[in-house]
Amino acid sequence: MEPPSWLVLSIAFLVSLAFFSGIFIGRRRKQLKFPPGPKPWPIIGNLDLIGSLPHQSLHKLSQCYGPLMHLKFGSYPVVVTSSPGMAQEFLKHHDQIFASRPLNAAGKYTTYC
Repeated sequence: MEPPSWLVLSIAFLVSLAFFSGIFIGRRRKQLKFPPGPKPWPIIGNLDLIGSLPHQSLHKLSQCYGPLMHLKFGSYPVVVTSSPGMAQEFLKHHDQIFASRPLNAAGKYTTYC
């Protein structure tokens, strides 16, 4: 007995979609050079590592991964610095990059803009 043609087409479409999305995602990950950090979970990222006291959790992570680390909060990549020298490097010497970032709600309410 032959399977229905719509079933064969659906399976072929899903297989080709998975193949091509794997190629494009693999290329994208190779292009991005992030600092070291813990491996994220698929949907929640590294939010499970941030406890009720985030500053202590980030301090423990910085002891493991160094003063500059990469985390994912949900689907958002986050670069965390935990040393004054590294923060000065970002905010003083690379200020043009951060000045062009769009304003979000958290930044609006914490900086009184």
